[in-house]
Amino acid sequence: MAITKEEVLGFIENMTVLELSVFVKELEEKFGVTALAPMAMMPTAATGAVAEAPAEQTEFDVILSSSGDKKIQVIKEVRTITGLGLKEAKALVDEAPKPVKQAISKEEAASIKQKLEEVGAVVEIK
Repeated sequence: MAITKEEVLGFIENMTVLELSVFVKELEEKFGVTALAPMAMMPTAATGAVAEAPAEQTEFDVILSSSGDKKIQVIKEVRTITGLGLKEAKALVDEAPKPVKQAISKEEAASIKQKLEEVGAVVEIK
């Protein structure tokens, strides 16, 4: 008679923490593996260390995906935002998708996105 996964899970579910700890140690010894990977994320009592969370993104890029229907207004807005000349701003808009500004704060990126979308551009923040 074969044992199903559900039966094994039910058995484990009814164990006390101490029984489960002993069971895990026996599995580690039997199969030559360790269960340290999940434990690494928990604070350790001896050192008080906590695994580092992934760093929050602090720099964003504003990408012009499309100029939309109002290309001239988008070019004017790109000039205002970037300080580029007319020729450079037009080239940036014509070559979309292109970054308008890179490595800026989240607030600045949101502000630029809003300004460009108000004049009909399609913009994304990465």
